[in-house]
Amino acid sequence: MGYKLIACDLDETLLNDEHLVGAKNVAAIKRAREEYGVKFVPATGRGFMQIQPELKELQLYDLEGEYVISFNGGALTENKNNRIIEFKGLEFSKMKEIFEAGLNFDVCIHVYTPDNLYVFNLSESERQRIKNQKLEAVYPEVNSVDFLKDTPISKILYQNVDVPYLMSLEEGLKPITDGHCAVSYSSNRYMEFNALGVDKGQGLIDLANKLGIAIEETIAVGDNYNDMAMLKVAGLSVAANNAVDDVKAACDYTTNANNNEGVVAELIEKFIFNEI
Repeated sequence: MGYKLIACDLDETLLNDEHLVGAKNVAAIKRAREEYGVKFVPATGRGFMQIQPELKELQLYDLEGEYVISFNGGALTENKNNRIIEFKGLEFSKMKEIFEAGLNFDVCIHVYTPDNLYVFNLSESERQRIKNQKLEAVYPEVNSVDFLKDTPISKILYQNVDVPYLMSLEEGLKPITDGHCAVSYSSNRYMEFNALGVDKGQGLIDLANKLGIAIEETIAVGDNYNDMAMLKVAGLSVAANNAVDDVKAACDYTTNANNNEGVVAELIEKFIFNEI
């Protein structure tokens, strides 16, 4: 099979623990693009504005004909001028319900708009992560989202490093989320809420259709639950060695490399270059 597009999760998959792509991955991606014509598309839970440094490292920054799937599929953008092609946001009223419910839980809360990240109830673990990722964020002084009433909302998430605790909240939130939200988990610390029907899988399908690429000609690679939808629809699904067990079980191939050792370089060498 001649694969034409790789959709790749960022955190804990492409990026190492220092939140860098790394020379090995960069070199493989560059060769795949230049010699084999393979498109490389970041598919991330973060917003497209939050991954500009990674696009620079990947040599994909501000390029025409190169794309990002962001907000777990909530936005599809072309890298040139961060042009929005598709945006599937969350209703403000629904985001506000989830936000106000979260104030009763032991969680840090992120609210994403297309341009900004707002962080409430900042935890120490999240403070350190945001610092390490060099993310720009706004920290409102009051626990209210009313100031965002007229702003498009991309998604909202809860953060706690105790994932079983986050998962325990899902049942009680169903009166708010059922029929309105897609709920997923990522980075072993986030419970994410997108508009219903939004996921990385649909984002991949939409982009492949736009580019005239058969879904069978795509590869998806990831490590966590918010990657499952794209892993299920892609022609080839690849799990990072450090992926959660459910992701490994769902994939066609699990890399020997973990995210510090070049997950993407390995899959490219094996499935694009046919060298291993």
